Amino acid sequence: MQPQDVCSPQWCRILRFSHRPSVGAEIAKSDVRHAMKNAHMSRIGFLHTSPVHVLTFDNLLSEVAPEAHPVHVVDESLLTDARVNGPQSVADRVEAHLRSLKDRGVELICCTCSTLGSVAEQSEPGVPVFRADRPMAARALQAGRRIAVIAALDSTLAPTLALLEEEASAADHEVETTPIVAKGAWDMFEAGDQAGYVECVARTARAAAPTADVVILAQASMAPAEALLTDLPTPVFSSPRPAVEYLAARQ
Repeated sequence: MQPQDVCSPQWCRILRFSHRPSVGAEIAKSDVRHAMKNAHMSRIGFLHTSPVHVLTFDNLLSEVAPEAHPVHVVDESLLTDARVNGPQSVADRVEAHLRSLKDRGVELICCTCSTLGSVAEQSEPGVPVFRADRPMAARALQAGRRIAVIAALDSTLAPTLALLEEEASAADHEVETTPIVAKGAWDMFEAGDQAGYVECVARTARAAAPTADVVILAQASMAPAEALLTDLPTPVFSSPRPAVEYLAARQ
């Protein structure tokens, strides 16, 4: 499957599902609910592939779940290597980080990297793990059938589309996805041009909105673009806030 760029938003993928929940996903969700009930939001672990996410999630936790005590691990090389060799190539390193977080006393772990979300959820570090974009995906499916998926990296699209398929199957929803790469955005991000990155993402999302029921910003780093899109009639979701609200709802 080839991603499209913002200049050619006609390609889309249509998926129809019977009610066949993912066993792994249901087990993971049950484990998360159990952990949150017992943890009382005490120590929550986060695995990031960019340091920009630390402040994002700390600020949201302070607002939504101030009783939580976050513990962060950042390893930018995971995403770098996964882009070249695929997410499974870093599975052992992801699990090692998750086990390290568990050893530091966390009772639940959130992986904030969309590219590595599935790898993280498949790991077995001894505590529940969930991917930050899962609550966003569930929320998007509730908002509409036609979902525009905006990413800055090609490597993010396949894992995000697979997540939407999984959530659609579990909810017995029909979904039509349009994956779009924000051209040039990641170069800006890597160069430290946060304003340019956010504007590029917002511009791409705005162009996709007229033919979508909902737009999702597939990478956590895209969250600030939401503030530039509040005038759109089409709902726009990014992953950090739904993930933290998901945590808080399970106290």
